[in-house]
Amino acid sequence: MASRSLTLYRPLHPSVHRELVELLYTSLPQVCASAGTAFIGAFALALQSGDRGYAVITVLIGLAALLRLYWLLGYPRTRALDQAEVLKWERRYGIGGSAFAFALGLLSLRALDLDDAPGAWIAFGLALAFAAGMVSRAAVRPWIVLVAGAFLLAPIILGGLMRPEMPYRLGAIMLFLFWATMREASRHLSTAFVERLEAKRELAHQANHDALTGLPNRLAFSSAFKPAVEGADRRAFAVIALDLDGFKPVNDRFGHPAGDALLRAVAGRLRLCADAGALVARVGGDEFMVLHRFDGLAADDAAALQLARKMVQALGQPFEIDGTRLSIGASAGILLSSPEMARQDWESLLERADEALYGAKRAGGARCHWAAPRHAADGEMTAA
Repeated sequence: MASRSLTLYRPLHPSVHRELVELLYTSLPQVCASAGTAFIGAFALALQSGDRGYAVITVLIGLAALLRLYWLLGYPRTRALDQAEVLKWERRYGIGGSAFAFALGLLSLRALDLDDAPGAWIAFGLALAFAAGMVSRAAVRPWIVLVAGAFLLAPIILGGLMRPEMPYRLGAIMLFLFWATMREASRHLSTAFVERLEAKRELAHQANHDALTGLPNRLAFSSAFKPAVEGADRRAFAVIALDLDGFKPVNDRFGHPAGDALLRAVAGRLRLCADAGALVARVGGDEFMVLHRFDGLAADDAAALQLARKMVQALGQPFEIDGTRLSIGASAGILLSSPEMARQDWESLLERADEALYGAKRAGGARCHWAAPRHAADGEMTAA
């Protein structure tokens, strides 16, 4: 039981959680059909019997259906939601489904209380159809199925237990067992959905991240850099291309395990130097690139240079790797955005950053160079 609970309620990665909630809000046609059928059935019972209880329940079913449809239509499908919004919309789906389920359960309870066999037959059929639909639609979030199922079946079970005939009471017990099967069905379906989405996310992560350092790779950097050049969000940017100085001798002398550990340490220092919104990527053996976004439309030369120098200086400090003190350095090329870049090929822009980087290395390393044409006259600056 404990392992099943862990499977049912284990924390989800935010991107997986968001995709599961998005699946809930693709059920508009089914919800419309369910709401329409239930309202018509309840209205027919109220009209045929003239019972005020049926009429009140019909109104409740209609209000719950309108609430569900209002939230389904209001779900923001055109933008990515943060985690707080994902939780809010998930709860709304659960509340709407549970309210509708409770109103349907009351319809069966009223039929049993009136000893209305045709009414009970119609109401129970509507309830079972809703239960089956809820399992198929909302199983991606099992708690919704469990709560809505409880709100649906509790009034029906109560109505059966209140009847003096033994078959009704046995039926009430069987409905409790039916609720348990809904739990198991939703758990299995949810597990399958979650495993598929997590596998998809893991494959996407592997395709876009460097296995050694955990940093984004060249593909991920290119995917972020291209829209930046095209001005998708109209923000200026700087690209800092970095290459380690003296890494190969260290790798040759101390071996690949030490070299790998050193690259991981380098990645850690670069993360610490970069701002929260910057993208730090490993694009080659000992080559890294940083995409730094500015808040406004104009690139800040001083801020870009300060960040590049900060990174070069950080990588120039000794590293402690497996008890051994290792020293390397780094060189950097800086490319600043400009309005005319939107008309240029993004790959050629990265080549300009690389050319500035190799210019810094040819000048002796441990320094920063601007990419041409900006600052062509004073392109060389030491990192000190």
